[in-house]
Amino acid sequence: MTMKRPLLYELAERTGYRFLLGHLYRVDVRGAERIPHDGAVILAANHESMLDPWLLPLATRRPVRYMAKAELWRYPGVRWVMEKFGTFPVARGTGDRGAVGRAAQLLNDGELLGIFPQGTCLPFRDRRWYRGAAKLAIATGATIVPVCLVGTEQALRPGKFKFGFPRIVILVGKPIEVEQAKPHLATAKALTDQIEAAVEELREPYGPPAHAWYPAATAQAD
Repeated sequence: MTMKRPLLYELAERTGYRFLLGHLYRVDVRGAERIPHDGAVILAANHESMLDPWLLPLATRRPVRYMAKAELWRYPGVRWVMEKFGTFPVARGTGDRGAVGRAAQLLNDGELLGIFPQGTCLPFRDRRWYRGAAKLAIATGATIVPVCLVGTEQALRPGKFKFGFPRIVILVGKPIEVEQAKPHLATAKALTDQIEAAVEELREPYGPPAHAWYPAATAQAD
């Protein structure tokens, strides 16, 4: 089943966005064939830069749908752009049932979601992996594909902002098939740990990201 692409997503494809970013950052995508061509899929990736949502789609020809913080919808121009890219709002830290329901419906319709379980690209050393992606996968039976983005923090460094043009590598891991069931804390935690371990295994040959790390005493906001 072929999904209709959101308006600006289609425009970006037609105007060479994929070619431009791919060549600007000499993007090397490895394992793209592991992403299913159809059906409900969640790409679960590490999050090192604000550029990540633009670079993750280079791993697949399928449209990648995202949820983004609801605060962005306060600005009419930003809201229009987000919606025309097929993005939808989530009120972070509130257990936003509307956003979760929208995400589940997209998966039930056979679409592909991009989720960054770390929740932020800010360089806290102890960023935990949230269970939202795992819960959605369990509730819908969606396949999870772990993805590791390497070098994006050097393209647009968070925290102490800095631009650069590094070579970026996108590593696609082995799909994790998930049986549909009622999500429970223990199963969601176990699946989240599995996703995190898969991404860390992909990352291992490259070492840790080159962040300007926040001091250890800095608290991470939810």
